[in-house]
Amino acid sequence: MITNRLLLHFPNTMVDQPIIYRLVREFDLVVNILKADINPQKEGSMIMEMRGTREQHQQGMALLQELGVQVQPLSRTVNRIEDRCVQCGYCTSVCPSGAIYLETPGMETRFDIGKCVVCGSCVQYCPFKAMEVDLGIAVR
Repeated sequence: MITNRLLLHFPNTMVDQPIIYRLVREFDLVVNILKADINPQKEGSMIMEMRGTREQHQQGMALLQELGVQVQPLSRTVNRIEDRCVQCGYCTSVCPSGAIYLETPGMETRFDIGKCVVCGSCVQYCPFKAMEVDLGIAVR
């Protein structure tokens, strides 16, 4: 099994189509939607993880291409610079996916990179610049 994180862009003619349903139903792919911005009459975008065999991935990608969905590998990730982090917890209030959270009882700030949707909110709002976007990591 392989897992890829993908950024999908849907043309406005596709936002009401059951694309994810087809990936799951027709190719038995496991799809985890991490972030989505899909509105009627507008273009849509989605960050998702897709898990399956290499053949399932190829079939799913072929379907997306056939439908006119633009697909980009999510090759960015966010890294925490430990020696800059002062455990203030401010980043936990702006993280939409819950990737950054306070662990109790010690109230330590934790970062679960597997939940990160690379929105950049933590990078923008961290007063100590302890979070950064890394553009050099390939899709896992």
